[in-house]
Amino acid sequence: MAEFCNLQIHVNGQQTFFVNEKIISKYSGRLKKIIKQEKGKTRGIEKSSIDIDDFPGGADGFELVSRFCYNNGSIIVTVSNVSLLHCCAIFLGMTERISSCNLLQQTETFLDGLFYWSWNDILVSLKSCESFFSYADSSGLVEKLVFALLAKFAQNSDIILAAPSSSSSSSPETASGFRFSSPTKNTSPSARRRSSSRPWWFDDLSILPPKIIEKVVKSLGAYGAENNSLVLTKFLLHYLQKKTSVIRKGSLNSRSEYGGLAGTVAYGAILLGETAFSWRGLFWILRVVSQWGLSRDCRIGLERLIGGMLDQATLDDLLVCGHDGGVYDVSLVLRLIRVFVSDDSVSNQKMKKVGRLIDKYLGEVSPDQNLKVSKFLGVAESLPDSARDCFDGVYRAIDIYLQSHPTLSSEERSRLCSRCLNYEKLSLEACKDLAKNPKIPPKVAVQALAAQSQQCSIASTPEFVYESPIKSHAQMALYNSFDADSTSVSEENEDLRLNLQRMQWRVVELERSCREMKGQMSRMAKSKISTPSPPHNRAMPRLC
Repeated sequence: MAEFCNLQIHVNGQQTFFVNEKIISKYSGRLKKIIKQEKGKTRGIEKSSIDIDDFPGGADGFELVSRFCYNNGSIIVTVSNVSLLHCCAIFLGMTERISSCNLLQQTETFLDGLFYWSWNDILVSLKSCESFFSYADSSGLVEKLVFALLAKFAQNSDIILAAPSSSSSSSPETASGFRFSSPTKNTSPSARRRSSSRPWWFDDLSILPPKIIEKVVKSLGAYGAENNSLVLTKFLLHYLQKKTSVIRKGSLNSRSEYGGLAGTVAYGAILLGETAFSWRGLFWILRVVSQWGLSRDCRIGLERLIGGMLDQATLDDLLVCGHDGGVYDVSLVLRLIRVFVSDDSVSNQKMKKVGRLIDKYLGEVSPDQNLKVSKFLGVAESLPDSARDCFDGVYRAIDIYLQSHPTLSSEERSRLCSRCLNYEKLSLEACKDLAKNPKIPPKVAVQALAAQSQQCSIASTPEFVYESPIKSHAQMALYNSFDADSTSVSEENEDLRLNLQRMQWRVVELERSCREMKGQMSRMAKSKISTPSPPHNRAMPRLC
């Protein structure tokens, strides 16, 4: 038997086949030509070898061809192997000119009955094209199988093939030439209930690779920016969601294969808008398609649509996992807020609703150790002052942030408070807590108490004049000129006034200490005594 294996064939550099030269080349015009050329190069060598690259299906495809040749031109053709056999026959030139009833003729005869295949048969054959898609597509086989698949759609009445008329061309589901409708009358009630959430064919088509799904969508005339079908958009969402395991494996090439489908979903959602999807649905779409490398135009279009409906969001909706090292995707929320605020037609009621939502959001994301001060400021300052009747929520978020970020400098803490808070809109309780909060810089506390005292003075009609100690170098004056009729001041206002005085004297004491320390340093510099001066008997005043 060994003498018959006089030819080695290396297929795609993966596997070597030892075959008989005459048997394997009897049905293949291309193999005959390759062997003849190789013999001219290696005269006098009994055993020769040839390399075949880019063979459809690799070793599996060549093994099927070998079986055909060794079985005297006979092989059982099935729906699972017909696509591979057909592409191999084209690649090797196994035509009628070489041998009668050759492999190409047998596969073409089998494919002639394609439109009589069952739905599952077509799916199996399409699925088998995944490993040699380029050959199957260039030969026209994929297109033939896709049309057969669409014909099955039409037979089941879920998609009706019809040319769009001028009267119905504006309909999102008929513009592509196919109308998506409900299940047939023959469908059982239980099947109808199951299909109420999604059509029966969603899971069936999900087994197909992305390139073939693209082919199906293009055949429907709904690929990319041309997508105006709600059902097709929902199917692609279902398909992408089931393929998220590809992302977890970290294959960038695999992710790029789904980019076109993700863009098709985005364009469909943008076109159909809030008439077809709720805010939560659109936000979910953005989260799904963003995993597949969405283009900038698609992302901007979706965010513009979603941001305009931000008043419909809930706190749970906004708590999206981050992709840049943070726990939450704060950048996305910030972009959505800016879109919402940029709309001049937004009512004051909706603006205040979003303000309350963002205050809660800030409180949730504040403990994130990776949340930068700039991001916190960006979210807090993104809303106008009119969006908040009260700034207690912002103060609570700042307090949490300062607790979670103890290494912030005094300047950064002051910047957070001064830029995020409107002291006049703080409640009395929040202002008291701020004044006692050791994490809040003293200057901020003085400013807050002063603003609050002014508000209280206006409410009780006294004349209250305050001059900042910072501007007058610790020369401060607190003038209270009450009328004889205003002697009954509330206890809360009195407590606030006392707190303010204590804060003022604290600042005075700090500045006095600084002057004394400077004086001591100046005297030490002037003295020419080499040994340090004895310590002062008088104790330095407490700084805090």
